Amino acid sequence: MGIDRRAFLAGAAAAIAAPEVRAAGSSFTVTDMIGRHVALVGRPSRIVLLEARDVLTMGVIHPEPAKLIVGWAAVDRIDSDALRQAYEHQAGHSIAVVGKLEPGSVSLEAVIALQPDLVVASAYADGGDDLFVQRLESLGIPVVFGSAVTNGDDKGHGDDLSNLMRFWGRILGREEQAEVYLSFFADRLSAVGRCLEGAEPVKTYLEVQSTYADCCWAAGKIVWGTLLAQGGGRSLDAVTSPWFQQISAEQLIAEAPGLYIASGGGFSIKIRPAIAPGLPVETARQGLRLLAERPALSILEMVRQKRVHGIWTGLVTVPPLNILFVELVAKWAHPDRCAQIDPAGTLAALNERFLTIGIETPCWVSLRDDQL
Repeated sequence: MGIDRRAFLAGAAAAIAAPEVRAAGSSFTVTDMIGRHVALVGRPSRIVLLEARDVLTMGVIHPEPAKLIVGWAAVDRIDSDALRQAYEHQAGHSIAVVGKLEPGSVSLEAVIALQPDLVVASAYADGGDDLFVQRLESLGIPVVFGSAVTNGDDKGHGDDLSNLMRFWGRILGREEQAEVYLSFFADRLSAVGRCLEGAEPVKTYLEVQSTYADCCWAAGKIVWGTLLAQGGGRSLDAVTSPWFQQISAEQLIAEAPGLYIASGGGFSIKIRPAIAPGLPVETARQGLRLLAERPALSILEMVRQKRVHGIWTGLVTVPPLNILFVELVAKWAHPDRCAQIDPAGTLAALNERFLTIGIETPCWVSLRDDQL
């Protein structure tokens, strides 16, 4: 099965104001991630996610989010069989699959048949269809947008984390937990900022879709590129697209980047590196070796020096986990300045303090054993 490149990307409409909430009795109004005011009657307990990986964000502030989910779509974008199976087990009931990866694949009839009390759409998925939303709402099924992410706006940005966590906090009745997590994230981001103060950004080949038979899909300037910059890296000079851009092997060689970061996951592992929670570390590292042996990369100095690393896509596509990616970039791009940054410690703290279903290793891998 091939990979839909857009499935690995994030990006989005302009930043929105922090979610406004007006409570009245057991009912309340929440402003979703695209600015719509939606009234909910009580806490939802039969949720349909049109982006299944939203369960990972829910899981940061709710101990048993899967128990609230009756259906989901784009399940492969969780990109980890271990996590998917763990959440399915937590649910204690069958979670119906109502759609695939591609926009337009969600079955309206399947959603309605589940009798949900909330549908969480995204600007990328089928929820962007006004008729889809109108039909559900005409039946008394509220729809909120849990993401403004779409690759259709070249001036957009990713979802604001504060807005996102407060949005979910209000829906789930976990506002306090959302604030605690935001403080945790901010503290660690500040530590990265301090170690990078005055540092020159390192030109990095961040590959948004790493496959053994193809090259060279470089991160653009926003979302993946924004996170890269927060960690002390920078995108390739030739990349002008905001999202991602395929450049020639010759251009990559001419750019001579100082660092290579590949992306992998648990989906389609025959054609991409198997870097995802619960998979064998050595299998992940072998996939990274295969990527580094491609002709366009094997002659580069960064590969010869083994400045070669790989990440699970969830570190970029699941916003609460972005801090891990930023810390990793800082550690890899500026090992002397940022020696005290500890991504493994941050992951351990996430698992201990926030996640009932912990995220196992490997979420990242390096060619050298001594590089994390």
